[in-house]
Amino acid sequence: MNQTFETQCCITGGGPAGLMLGYLLARAGVEVAVLEKHADFLRDFRGDTIHPSTMEVMYELGLLDEFLKLPHQRVPTLAAQFGDEKLTVADFSHLNVHAPFIAMMPQWDFLSFLAEHAKTYPSFRLLMQAEVTDLIFQGEKVAGVKAITPEGEIDVRAKLTIGADGRTSQVRSTAKLPVEDFGAPMDALWFSISRLKLDTDQTQGRFDAGRIFIMLNRGNYWQCAFVIAKGKNEQVRNDGLAKFRDTLRSLLPVDPERANEIVSWDQVKLLKVEVNRLSRWWRPGLLCIGDAAHAMSPVGGVGVNLAVQDAVAAANILATNLKNNTVTDSHLDAVQKRRTWPTSVIQQLQIVIQNRLISSALSEKKAFRAPLAFRLIIKTPLLNRLPGYIIGLGVRPELPSRALFP
Repeated sequence: MNQTFETQCCITGGGPAGLMLGYLLARAGVEVAVLEKHADFLRDFRGDTIHPSTMEVMYELGLLDEFLKLPHQRVPTLAAQFGDEKLTVADFSHLNVHAPFIAMMPQWDFLSFLAEHAKTYPSFRLLMQAEVTDLIFQGEKVAGVKAITPEGEIDVRAKLTIGADGRTSQVRSTAKLPVEDFGAPMDALWFSISRLKLDTDQTQGRFDAGRIFIMLNRGNYWQCAFVIAKGKNEQVRNDGLAKFRDTLRSLLPVDPERANEIVSWDQVKLLKVEVNRLSRWWRPGLLCIGDAAHAMSPVGGVGVNLAVQDAVAAANILATNLKNNTVTDSHLDAVQKRRTWPTSVIQQLQIVIQNRLISSALSEKKAFRAPLAFRLIIKTPLLNRLPGYIIGLGVRPELPSRALFP
């Protein structure tokens, strides 16, 4: 016989959206259970960029000073080299925030931090190794989830279920919510190489002659992304590891022989880039947020921060009604309406960059130069602050209501 328990809100997925929402709801006194299918947070995340928008949320919650004691690297600017020309793509130092930089922080540290603070509230419950397998319905309304745990199957019945289980969301698939796919012209190969004290601190990218290479400063190592045309992963691997290392040597701004640290394809992980969005984020009893509602391109590294903003908006709109058991379809629709516009704006910007910059760079066989419009924005006073604002804060930053989350 399945174990059954009830809660006001059941959140599937212990990622940035799920844990931030769980923390905020518990802080507001809502009974909330977060189900995470893994045993811990120590996995190979790729979304390790915490932007000023998220740190402003932490400041409002009184957590920023403690949060910044966690190991991280500060990135005040983003630079990129286009052929022989090096440009500062985004400068965050002008932002009117308490942390005007990107914090490069392992996502497991971020999630553990949120989880530990959420556990201080008696209405919060975190179930690890709880993999959601199905939704529970009462007529057309979602009334909770079924999950498998090491102790057996459980039914979690809830007034509201939140799907925050990522771009491969079991919840949105089972709920048959319609997805609009915008496509992406590229994938990325992720790997790391060592970083030495004499290396630059600069997180940077390089666009040149059919090749795109990104390096993220992670303290004692560089997290690297070699961008490839969509579907070319097998071809790159068939060409052999020696050729891959030769290509890296020509791109590395540090000692090129560090390419020799890649001794196996097992060190190189494929990130399949997707850009999509639900045309409807909810159905009665269910709401999707974060990657479950919209998969973002890695352009700008904004995925984690949009997920956090979804969670903050959802908490602001839903907390009181969840606590009073008065959530209606109109409240769920209000979350979607609040977050669809900023999500779609960022996705459209990502698509433009993918199609006009990344596709052009990947197809170019000679020295590549940044497009004129891009160079004008970067080099024009005042306009050059725009990329830092959009990447750092987004187009509709969300802050937690001080009345709801004192």
